[in-house]
Amino acid sequence: QVRLTESGGGSVQPGGSLRLSCAASGVDSGSKCIAWFRQRPGIHAPGKEREGVASIYTSDGNTRIADSLKGRITISQDNAKNTVYLQMNSLQPEDTATYYCAARRACAGPWHIRLVPVDYEYWGQGTQVTVSS
Repeated sequence: QVRLTESGGGSVQPGGSLRLSCAASGVDSGSKCIAWFRQRPGIHAPGKEREGVASIYTSDGNTRIADSLKGRITISQDNAKNTVYLQMNSLQPEDTATYYCAARRACAGPWHIRLVPVDYEYWGQGTQVTVSS
């Protein structure tokens, strides 16, 4: 059974940083396709609810970062711990959201790490990030 557990969320002032963790269990110990999405408050338009943040193909470390977040977001992995990290810097109030970790069954290459929610079958429970002064 696949289980994804996020941690590291919290409250931070604008300009601050957070590192989120996604611990994966029950996922094939080989290549994994892991992505982070976020759901911001008040965003309910169909297809817009969950916004792609970053993704990683653990076999070769290939990553994707949402264009709007490049320069502030880094995704990395620790294969020994089966954990993927999301480092977020220069956080702003508009980054306030619930952040979700997701994984998908079909994972044969970096082309499988699109930032499209429907591609992913497994989801964590989410971790809240609040940015305010």
